[in-house]
Amino acid sequence: MSGPRKGAALPPDLPAVARPEDHAKASLRTAAQQAFSRAAGAPLLPGNRVALLRDATENYPAWLTAISQSTRSVFLESYILADDAVGNGFADALAAAARRGVRVRLLQDWFGGRGEAGRHFWSRLRDSGVEVRFFNPFRFESPLAWLRRDHRKSLVVDGRLGFVTGLCIAARWAGDPSRGVPPWRDTGVAIEGPAVADLAHAFARTWGEAGPPLEASELPRREDIAPAGTVSLRVIATEPATAGTFRLDAMIAAMARRTLWLTDAYFIGLPAYVQALRAAAADGVDVRLLVPGSSDLGLVKRLGAAGFRPLLLAGIRVFEWNGPMLHAKSAVADGRWARVGSTNLNLASWMGNWELDVAVEDEGFAGEMESAYERDLSLATEITLAPRRAPARSSGGPRHREGSAVVTAGALRVGNTVGAALGGYRVLGPPEARLLLAGGGLLIACAALAVVFPWVFVIPAALAAAWLGVTLIIDAIRLRRRRALAGGDGTEPAAPP
Repeated sequence: MSGPRKGAALPPDLPAVARPEDHAKASLRTAAQQAFSRAAGAPLLPGNRVALLRDATENYPAWLTAISQSTRSVFLESYILADDAVGNGFADALAAAARRGVRVRLLQDWFGGRGEAGRHFWSRLRDSGVEVRFFNPFRFESPLAWLRRDHRKSLVVDGRLGFVTGLCIAARWAGDPSRGVPPWRDTGVAIEGPAVADLAHAFARTWGEAGPPLEASELPRREDIAPAGTVSLRVIATEPATAGTFRLDAMIAAMARRTLWLTDAYFIGLPAYVQALRAAAADGVDVRLLVPGSSDLGLVKRLGAAGFRPLLLAGIRVFEWNGPMLHAKSAVADGRWARVGSTNLNLASWMGNWELDVAVEDEGFAGEMESAYERDLSLATEITLAPRRAPARSSGGPRHREGSAVVTAGALRVGNTVGAALGGYRVLGPPEARLLLAGGGLLIACAALAVVFPWVFVIPAALAAAWLGVTLIIDAIRLRRRRALAGGDGTEPAAPP
């Protein structure tokens, strides 16, 4: 009689003999999990159910249904909530929930909401009982703080059901079926299980940044939420300078063995991440990047396109979406790992903003993501190396306000290109000629303007210097007062147990 086949479980009457290679594999798995947890700043949470939601046609109805069925609490965090047909539909649902006694809290990014809705819209919500806060409004004493935005998009209902997504709440995400305009391509997930507690705590963190914190009794605990499925995931709630998602993205690029398929709305890769992708492709990994064909932010698209040549030369395949706008931020690797959320592959999202993503480690979910990616590529055009390329298509329709991404990523790309040209440390490609022409023309124009009208530069520079000087003095006074309250030794008072 032959013995048990390789990989099969031993019969219960035979003792299991641990082999050295089994110990080695277990040790490697433990080390890998530890590395992922440390990189992301988030533990792996088992026992969840995760559903993939595509575009506004699947996300919005699921959100509205959850809000309409809420009985205790609704936490909604959005970068944009517009005063239009879609936004008013959500406003009505939130107001109805508040009127029936549900504690509804809405956190809206201050910059993202500029021009999207007026005072009447927010007053109507507040009058109905919805608690509304604006995240990081402009302050005189912090003139550059507005660059750091709450770019998260999440919904937590009754501490039992959560949504993480790339979608904002505005009519342009829904398209216009009556005119044959499809919705923006975007991706979200619905989550049930212990991970919902982490989503609620992530909301509480940003809510506390905008005003008094939530009571601990209002927040669910992981151990109080029953398992809802078999999916393990991490809730990655990044804040400025934490870079958890960047570290995890770089690690996935380093560890991918077969495939790494990326979708990003505003790709402007950092040199370190671009090199990680190039190294993966050189090692035989099928690396693909799907980006918008036409973008609501044409400048970001042009800056991103200027960096495609190094990717293409390394064998990375780049595709442009042929629909109205691709706004998704997602990744899937080796049919086992996937990420969905709000983080774009650029400096502003990785380093500057408050972002929220989920990293799912489940073959079934990753398989769904791969199938969705292949469907997307059937509606995309592949970019190939050629002596000349047609100019990028101009964007149409309303603009999506992503100011921090434009400023930060734009400065990074232009700075790298100009520095390479002046220092000669990198071979520039033809797509970067536009950046050099634009940069050179701008500098010449500034020089001419300074000669003819020197006050145009002197007065703003003087005002900016005075403004920054005042803010530094204000900060110094606050620090001295804090030191005095702490007893003069510069330490903070101890936190309550």
